Amino acid sequence: MAQLSLEDTRTLAQTVLRHHGFSDEQAEAIADTMAAGQRDECASHGLYRLLGCIATLKAGKAVADAQPEIIDVAPALLKVDAKGGFSPLAFRRGLPPALAKARQNGLAAMAINHCVHFSALWVEIEDITAAGMVALACTPSHAWVAPAGGSTPLFGTNPFAFGWPRAGQLPFVFDFATSAIARGEIELHRRAGKPVPLGWGIDGSGQPTTDAAAILAGAMLTFGGHKGSALSAMIELIAGPLIGDFTSAESRAWDNGAGALPYHGELIIIIDPQRFLGAQAAEHLARAEPLFAAMAQNGRLPSQRRYAARQRSLSQGITLPDALYRDILALLD
Repeated sequence: MAQLSLEDTRTLAQTVLRHHGFSDEQAEAIADTMAAGQRDECASHGLYRLLGCIATLKAGKAVADAQPEIIDVAPALLKVDAKGGFSPLAFRRGLPPALAKARQNGLAAMAINHCVHFSALWVEIEDITAAGMVALACTPSHAWVAPAGGSTPLFGTNPFAFGWPRAGQLPFVFDFATSAIARGEIELHRRAGKPVPLGWGIDGSGQPTTDAAAILAGAMLTFGGHKGSALSAMIELIAGPLIGDFTSAESRAWDNGAGALPYHGELIIIIDPQRFLGAQAAEHLARAEPLFAAMAQNGRLPSQRRYAARQRSLSQGITLPDALYRDILALLD
């Protein structure tokens, strides 16, 4: 395993991205997101994503120097046109005016359009909870996932994330794919030659399999059967047609076999407890704490594993499999 400090992790990502022509702003935003994934020991959203970012650029499916455009739609609505660039910079540009709208109106919705998307939503959610806001976010991807009872890919992995600020503590955050597992996890198993658990996907004949490569060529499955399938359909709708952007099937059709990262939109909803509750906001937010305490009977809350990993990484740095580290360094040739 290769050992890197967090600063080296961020610098490596920026260096690779700039080497391939990404603007400073794009490279910094993308690298910060990757470093956060690596820091929190979510390897499928860390430096591994450099391989996909560069492949997407080489395939002509991303704009390396895109300048996102902010479009003020209505008092509580904001759009950010990513202009074919990656989503992190578009989010970074849109967040300040979106927060201002939420403070003014009690809630706000921000749509990011025409973006290449690879990033974990919790990174964005934590930026919003740090401002004292409640947050939700969701996004389609490529059509990799079969609906409940089906065998043909239709949905994306379609992650959904939620964040709740906590006074004096790290926020309550969950971020999960509506597929049984994130696609990146299956790709990492394929790279390592490891089988995956049953239930993650099916092969091209619609049969259950533990072969990661067979699932990538076949179809992934939703979590929870028809329940996960319904949630995935909801995300297709509210983060696709509702914001004027692609569904997962349309994203994959646009890709046209290039093997690039998904191209679509993202919907983010921000709620300001202060506007909802006024002088009683702190009192009512505190009422959530007994709920969190009772939930911890299984040992931890969602996001606690990431927070523990974060502390380890801050003190010890991060590790990368040697093969992946070599593949990343090869991007500098």
